[in-house]
Amino acid sequence: MTQANALFKIQELDLALLKRASSLAAMPQQARLKTISLAAKKVSSELKGIVGQRKDAETEIADVEAALAHYQEKTTEVRAAAEGGEHTHREVRSLEQQLTSLAKHIEKAEYSLPPLREKLERLRLAERNARHMQQRIEEERTATETSLKDESASLRSEIVELTRERERVAAQLESGLLERYEAARKRFKGLAVERLVGNVPSVCRVKLQPSLFHDLAQGEEITECPYCHRILVTSEEE
Repeated sequence: MTQANALFKIQELDLALLKRASSLAAMPQQARLKTISLAAKKVSSELKGIVGQRKDAETEIADVEAALAHYQEKTTEVRAAAEGGEHTHREVRSLEQQLTSLAKHIEKAEYSLPPLREKLERLRLAERNARHMQQRIEEERTATETSLKDESASLRSEIVELTRERERVAAQLESGLLERYEAARKRFKGLAVERLVGNVPSVCRVKLQPSLFHDLAQGEEITECPYCHRILVTSEEE
């Protein structure tokens, strides 16, 4: 295979690879996977917030319950002290004040616990729902990935074969020419090589001036288009 033919062959393979890659990217499962990924991210963020609130609620309830137990224990101690032995009027008044204060603390703690427990139950329910949603999303992701894998198997197989063929053709190109081709391929989105047909390059279609045409015809077989700067093959197609 000549260097010119190898250039056109590798371009043909690259265009075929681009077409199949585009077909693969356009499969409906690809768009669905993106949607699933966004949904998973959203639910994960919401779950993180819910878990944080649930832990805070549990801590708050634990603190209130600990305080309530402390006040109740202290009340028992004060009552025992009040019932034991003789006390002066001042001591009796002090004990009564302590019991009154403790009773208020106990009442406040007991009053605050029910709404806190209701809030905690709501958060636990929200957490269960979020985890259930996470599971459903992951199941849908797995099913969609399996569907994509099954339906794209033939396409992926073609891509593998085309890639192997491209590697074989690329190995036949001189290193400098391959580098030129790769740079042009990226610049021109696949259409890197054109052939001179008469005095018109096959891709850019700009008619060459007679002087330019004469210079190209007398020069190297593989050159550069003076107009679009693609790789230009001046020989006729075999």
